[in-house]
Amino acid sequence: MATPRYDEASIRVLKGLEPVRQRPGMYTRTESPMHILQEVIDNAADEALAGFGTQIRVTLHGDGSVSVEDDGRGIPVGLHPEEQAPVVELVFTRLHAGGKFDKKDGGAYAFSGGLHGVGVSVTNALSKRLEVTVWRDGAAHRIVFAGGEVAEPLAEQEPVGRRKTGTRVRVWPDPRYFDSAAIPMGELVHVLRSKAVLLSGIKVVLTSEKSGETREWQYERGLRGYLDEALQGAETIVPPFEGQQYAPADHESFAEGEGAQWVVAWTAEGAVVRESYVNLIPTTAGGTHEAGLREGLYGAVKSFAELHGLIPKGVKLLPDDVFARASFVLSAKVLDPQFQGQIKERLNSRDVVRLVGGFVRNALDLWLHANVEYGKKLADSAIRQAQARARSAQKVEKRKSSGVAVLPGKLTDCESSDVDRTEVFLVEGDSAGGSAKMGRDKEFQAVLPLRGKVLNSWEVDRDRLFANNEIHDISVAIGVDPHGMDDQADLSGLRYGKVCILSDADVDGSHIQVLLLTLFLRHFPRLVEAGHVYVARPPLFRVDVPAAGKRPARKLYCLDQGELDATEDKLRKEGVREGAWSISRFKGLGEMSPEQLWETTMNPDTRRLLPVGYGDLGVQATLDMFDMLMGKGESAQRRSWLEEKGNLADVDV
Repeated sequence: MATPRYDEASIRVLKGLEPVRQRPGMYTRTESPMHILQEVIDNAADEALAGFGTQIRVTLHGDGSVSVEDDGRGIPVGLHPEEQAPVVELVFTRLHAGGKFDKKDGGAYAFSGGLHGVGVSVTNALSKRLEVTVWRDGAAHRIVFAGGEVAEPLAEQEPVGRRKTGTRVRVWPDPRYFDSAAIPMGELVHVLRSKAVLLSGIKVVLTSEKSGETREWQYERGLRGYLDEALQGAETIVPPFEGQQYAPADHESFAEGEGAQWVVAWTAEGAVVRESYVNLIPTTAGGTHEAGLREGLYGAVKSFAELHGLIPKGVKLLPDDVFARASFVLSAKVLDPQFQGQIKERLNSRDVVRLVGGFVRNALDLWLHANVEYGKKLADSAIRQAQARARSAQKVEKRKSSGVAVLPGKLTDCESSDVDRTEVFLVEGDSAGGSAKMGRDKEFQAVLPLRGKVLNSWEVDRDRLFANNEIHDISVAIGVDPHGMDDQADLSGLRYGKVCILSDADVDGSHIQVLLLTLFLRHFPRLVEAGHVYVARPPLFRVDVPAAGKRPARKLYCLDQGELDATEDKLRKEGVREGAWSISRFKGLGEMSPEQLWETTMNPDTRRLLPVGYGDLGVQATLDMFDMLMGKGESAQRRSWLEEKGNLADVDV
């Protein structure tokens, strides 16, 4: 068999929108064309959010196409000063081209969801045909695309009155890229109705040419009316708590206009309704704004209950006790939101926990003290949830308590015994262990400091493992005995649902990670298979950015050099003066304060935690790889592998 050719001609450069068509799943959901339509709807909604436009009209045409029309300002049609091509053409044909990157004073969109610049260009890439009509500057302008390329260049049409402005985008989704070419009507209706709710006074219209049906939404009561409708008359414990708050120009932590609007209802029974949005973008997987809402509600209710002496002795309130029966609609405005992935289902911006949590807590504090009877009812509901949780945990503890070995003295255990919540951090060194102990949430997070590097256990017999103190302590702490790949391991004694490896973000830290992963793969494989092993990712750099324009001073954390380079590039695009920011490098976890370690690495709402699994290689290939990397008799093969793959290593000078 001939050896495959690998030379300069083997490297292929994907241009324009070709990457989207090659790997559509990286840019959008491929179950249906709903998300590529939502990108167009979001653009129309952003015009209304910016104060331009009063209506959004969506039409389902008989030929399978969909058009979205707004009466905003209209996409600019003049030549771009650098690219020398019509701006409307660039928006639909270039990835990372858009009007929503500029957040400085005078930017077209101070608050919007379209931050990646790949939204409607993805729509165009995955459509057979796309037509854009722009009404602007007293004339109609039209451009047509086919297969992502310009089919009819931009041309000026008939003149119109200067008051006529807006954009209409008509899309023919290409069924080749989707599991189903049908538009899910339920999801489309939900998206359009939510836009009407969040954009007070904006009319949203959906028309179907096939059925001749037209539906309109225009909510005067906003979030409150929407939640009442969704709850369908369910009995509430107290009247809904609603409010909104946005940062003023002189706010010390957040940019002017950042904040949230919310309505929360606690129901006695039945399903809960939870919807959240960031700059009108629905975040179906939640994120840090929902975490902020939860923390704000919990802080206010706990403070009220303690002030009035309502918490019985031995009962400990947790955020989930307050949040368990809460239904809500939350709409956050964030100047520069960071989403998880292009489809923006989850918000990752760390500061938003404090933003929403602080505003919600202050508002609920005032509401509870102005309505003491409501406050007592709400606190009583949370206390009953806490008592039920405690009874459930006690039952689990009784089943697990017999025959448990004495826990290691170095282990700083957590208070909870609920395996669904608890987690233990295996921390490199006593110094970092001290920071982790002070920074953790002692309710559900335990810390086990490790002295030095763990033994390479790849070729160590199971009956000799406990001769090593570190491995002995790990096994006893997690409550699982060492076992083989083919053994039926007993996981009933597992004390923590997450076993997290926490080491420095440097070469030594990576070595410790590998040694611990070797231990778990070889001697605790059932933990890996069941998804209980994780690697925590602490940052290597901190970037201190001074206040500028609307933005207050910021601290940004970066995992590695690549993320640091991307952050600096982003700061330049924001207009921050070159060299105005300062960069600090963490030499190790011990250098981080407990607060920094909590915020960046241990807080479930803001950390980055990688689950450990076998990945694409599969079990046997993974074992073979570790055998080559960790086996004592494999030095020749290791050297050959390093010589071949050494260029892939990241060298940090």
